[in-house]
Amino acid sequence: MKKIAVIYHSAHGHTAHIARHVMDGAASVPNTEVYLLEAEELAKTPDALVGFDGYLLGSPTYLGGVSSQFKAFMDATGRLWRTQRLKGKLAAGFTVSSLPAGDKQSTLLSMFVFCMQHGMLWAGNPILPEQHAGVPYEEAANRLGSWAGLMAQAAHGGAADAFTKGDIKTARMFGANFAATLHRVDGVAPRRLQGAVA
Repeated sequence: MKKIAVIYHSAHGHTAHIARHVMDGAASVPNTEVYLLEAEELAKTPDALVGFDGYLLGSPTYLGGVSSQFKAFMDATGRLWRTQRLKGKLAAGFTVSSLPAGDKQSTLLSMFVFCMQHGMLWAGNPILPEQHAGVPYEEAANRLGSWAGLMAQAAHGGAADAFTKGDIKTARMFGANFAATLHRVDGVAPRRLQGAVA
């Protein structure tokens, strides 16, 4: 059984909405337990991260980066960095903004660097944009063409009606791909690494 933490901050409910779909996708993979955790709460007890095998990190994009609440969570993991207690864990990121681009790439890169400093492994977004296969743009998976992680575009208004069918489908596929990847790589990489060093 693998344990995944979906760690997110959401000011208006949009990132939380995507986080729940990412969680559902990950939970669809057999032998996977998925927990939805608010970054602000986890910042108070960052040692709880050690009990998970993988992390799906989610933040809105504010002015080209993660929200201050999500950054506070990242900063709270400093003592875990000093002891490298998260080394070798698998991680991935997702972000939401109101524009198709909205500099969301910068948010994913900040998550990536955070994970690299902890010695984690990063899983990108391998989903091919379906509009190239004739699927209508609003219904297409990975319609925004993001490979570093999941990007979703939120319209103004309530979270339940803010996303295209394609972005919701992408969130579920992204979560499922992450969980499947975790099952494939967990326990394999350390053995290969030991063999290479010996």
